[in-house]
Amino acid sequence: MTRARMPRPHEVAIARRDPRLLEAIQERRTDEAWRTRGACRSVDPETFFPAPNEPSESAVALCGTCAVQGPCLAWALQVGDCHGVWGGTTPRERRAMLVAWRERVTPDGSAVDDGPDEEDRRLLTLIPLSR
Repeated sequence: MTRARMPRPHEVAIARRDPRLLEAIQERRTDEAWRTRGACRSVDPETFFPAPNEPSESAVALCGTCAVQGPCLAWALQVGDCHGVWGGTTPRERRAMLVAWRERVTPDGSAVDDGPDEEDRRLLTLIPLSR
């Protein structure tokens, strides 16, 4: 069995810009019945849980054709599942995405309010100094 490691800072930086993560954040609550329409329903589940020394490209490729890739990845990130292929991502990719996910989504699934507040607007407004 392999031991999962913490993602490196550059891996997290890449994950923050990953379009799959951005889609998952947007679609995290839009499709509660995503499992009923997944492309994986007709495939052996072992395909999505390869042994550590086995390739996962076939599962990732199948996920790439799936219409519910975003909600699937959102679910895996919400529950913190770092085993198998979910939403077209490998466990290693998801560990880095999980760090970025937790910066953007609260534990209950709500979006983090990272927009500018009144104090930010006040500080960022340029007011000319009168002489």
